Formats: sequence, C-alpha cells, structure tokens
Amino acid sequence: MSCWSAENATKAYLSTLKMSQRVKEPAIAEFISALAAGNNAQVMVVACASVADSTTLALVAAANQTGGHVVCIVRDYKELQASKNVLGMFSCQVHFIVGEAKDLLLNQYEAADFVLIDCNLVNHQEIFRVVEVAANRRRVIGD
Repeated sequence: MSCWSAENATKAYLSTLKMSQRVKEPAIAEFISALAAGNNAQVMVVACASVADSTTLALVAAANQTGGHVVCIVRDYKELQASKNVLGMFSCQVHFIVGEAKDLLLNQYEAADFVLIDCNLVNHQEIFRVVEVAANRRRVIGD
C-alpha cells in the first residue's frame, strides 16, 4: 500500500485544470486526478461507457505526475476513434483497449491500482465486483 502524496495530488489537480479547459466537468476531473496521483497510482484503468472524456484526461495528468500509465477500455473501434479525437494530443499518452471491461479487468488488468468505472456501463455493478474481488485477492496474497 502506498502513502498519500499531497504534492502529487496538488500537481495533478493543477495539471488537470490546464488540460481540461475544453471539457464540461472539470471539478470531477480534478478530483479524480488528485485522488489517483495522491495515491501514487501506477496502473490506472478507465472503463468507458462511450467515448473517453475529462476523466481520462484526469488520469493522464495523474500518470504524468506519478510516472504511471493509463489504460482506457472502450467497447468498439468507433468509440476508440472518437476517443482519440476528443483527447486530441493527449491520446498518445493513453493505451486504448477495445473489448469487454469486465473480462479485461479480470484477466489482464487485475493488478491495476486505480480503476475508474463509468456508471453508465450497463454492467457497471458486475465490473465493480470483479475489481473488488481482485483487490481483495491482492491483499490476501500480500501485494
């Protein structure tokens, strides 16, 4: 378990302010960025219900602060292209995966230390349970 870093949280918050001037919900994005960076997250995964948005930008700002990386799960290639367009120059700092978030989080990203789930996903509760089980399993093993 990592220690809280107020410095990382503050820097990520301010970075998100600069990055998200083009998006609609900066207060939420800033909070997410500060939360991820403050916890020194290294592997940050966002499961999107549609196109990546300010929350993905928030994780990019956090990753820039912590030296981590961002994985964005989208459902299809149309959403992938639209997400890249929305994120603009910041899209190159995101590793995009097309597929089912529940399966990917269970099989490939179970070690993620920060997971953001869009509650507009039809199966968001199932995805949350998968993440919770993986986190509990890591605690038992001693991660």
